[in-house]
Amino acid sequence: MQDVITHGLAAIDAMFAQAKAEGRSAFLPYFPIGYPTYDESLAIIESMAAAGVDGFEIGIPFSDPLADGPVVQAATQKALEGGATLHKCLEGVRELRARGVDQPMLLMGYINPFMRYGIDAFVRDAADAGADGVIVPDLPPEEAERIGAACQRHGLALVFLLAPTSSHERIGLVAQKASGFIYVVSLTGITGERQSLAPDLADFIARVREQTGEIPLVLGFGISRPEHVALVSKLVDGYIVGSALVRAGGDGVAAARALTEQLMPR
Repeated sequence: MQDVITHGLAAIDAMFAQAKAEGRSAFLPYFPIGYPTYDESLAIIESMAAAGVDGFEIGIPFSDPLADGPVVQAATQKALEGGATLHKCLEGVRELRARGVDQPMLLMGYINPFMRYGIDAFVRDAADAGADGVIVPDLPPEEAERIGAACQRHGLALVFLLAPTSSHERIGLVAQKASGFIYVVSLTGITGERQSLAPDLADFIARVREQTGEIPLVLGFGISRPEHVALVSKLVDGYIVGSALVRAGGDGVAAARALTEQLMPR
């Protein structure tokens, strides 16, 4: 947790600086607003904040979550059925800030709802609610000029993804456009818990580092166990855990908090 409250890119930079000073990676759990219910999702996120996580990837439920595995798909579908909307998610961020959650929060969602809301209005309202950045898995950097400009105006990060299949040219392009950090996908596929991580993960990270330099790298997809955290903490500046925490969240606040504490950096 940050000692000084900042916002937007400054908050994200401060998060990584503090983790680096403490000799560890930053932990950014993923959790969707609206699952199992709206009120429970806020309570779960609040409990994770109290456990001392470094930041959050806040999921915005969408009907066609192309990058998400079955656990997150089922959870976000339940959230939609319970009335989750983009407006409601922004309200949730605002409420979390009012409750004292001061860690960076990055909104993870797909481009269609943002376009329907209005790109400029969405980024403005996200910043006003207290979000610090946006992660859009289905937005290629070549098509991100408008939302990138809006994020820049409001001081928010716009995070792009790289995968093991990313070419040398693609890595270079993302490095040029990166703000906040780069989301490194640990495998080829969708989100979900794995028994083990890819054996060539270190080589992939090294290949990305060659072009990204000091830009923070945050690893996601498949991380679900303390031994995974111990491994990736040696390779990247931060890590995201999603499906395992969403699964635990289905059993309530206490279960999500307990797993969060198990997955904290050591």
